[in-house]
Amino acid sequence: MKIFIEIPTWLGDAVMATPAIENIVQTYPSAKFTIFGSFVSTKLFLEHPNVNNIIIDNSKSKGNRYKNLFKLAKKEKKFDLAISFRKNFTTKFLLYFIDAKKKFYYKRFDKKLKTHQVIRYNDFINRSLKINTKPQKLKIYQNLEKKESTKKILGINPGATYGSAKRWYPAEFAKVAIVLSKYYDIKIFGGPSETEIAGDIEKSLVKSGVNNYENLAGKTSVEELIENISNLDLFITNDSGPMHVAAAFDVPTVCIFGPTRHNETNQWQNTHEMLLRKEMECSPCMKRVCPLKDEKENHACMKLITAQDVLERLQQESII
Repeated sequence: MKIFIEIPTWLGDAVMATPAIENIVQTYPSAKFTIFGSFVSTKLFLEHPNVNNIIIDNSKSKGNRYKNLFKLAKKEKKFDLAISFRKNFTTKFLLYFIDAKKKFYYKRFDKKLKTHQVIRYNDFINRSLKINTKPQKLKIYQNLEKKESTKKILGINPGATYGSAKRWYPAEFAKVAIVLSKYYDIKIFGGPSETEIAGDIEKSLVKSGVNNYENLAGKTSVEELIENISNLDLFITNDSGPMHVAAAFDVPTVCIFGPTRHNETNQWQNTHEMLLRKEMECSPCMKRVCPLKDEKENHACMKLITAQDVLERLQQESII
């Protein structure tokens, strides 16, 4: 059986789709998958045993996007199933021209705000394929090298690709890192667009005499990011793709939430998750940038979370 799967664009969403994809594998164990998606999210499937073809979506890079998608669809051979975890117009356009016996694109059947996205993705697969499965652990296949360290490793992730509203403040990350540097070596993570905020944290560490750190912002591939996170002993992060990568490896994680729905996108089945958020009338607003203009109200969902809150939570969990 040949199955075409369009995965979510964002890294975190793609990770959250993995339990549903594993249930497709469970249903069709010998199936061969063609994975289609963004440059970042497709990296999760490089070592997947059922994946024999990966196509990076470059349709927007040059020329007419829809003409590019049409050519891509016609180039691919016939599939038994075509499944998309997306539901926008371009997805419907692509699947229309994909040669497949059966086609399904993502539908959100459960409208309840407290339903986790992992369950929604799995529900979509169950209804589409007429199966009855439960979502298990997040699954990332990668040949990982377990690195030995004389000191435990703390990872901090101050970025969030979605927008500034999801980002806690570099000064607060730095305060936590300075205290924890006595117990952990530190790795600072971030994408190419997040080097400035990572640099702000680095400056604070240097100013405080901390030198057991490594600033990896903008310097790692997705595969290297996954390997680094899998080796962490503790992770402090915003609601982001790396947060879900950490959940796949059961890394003890402090997850800092502000404008997003924590019930829907917190770490899936990580018993070591420590979620921090402040209850606000305006949250979750789901905005990329805080729309409130008043200085006291602006971004209060994040401003009110302090380094002390993080340290106290770690003490409560007997981590420090």
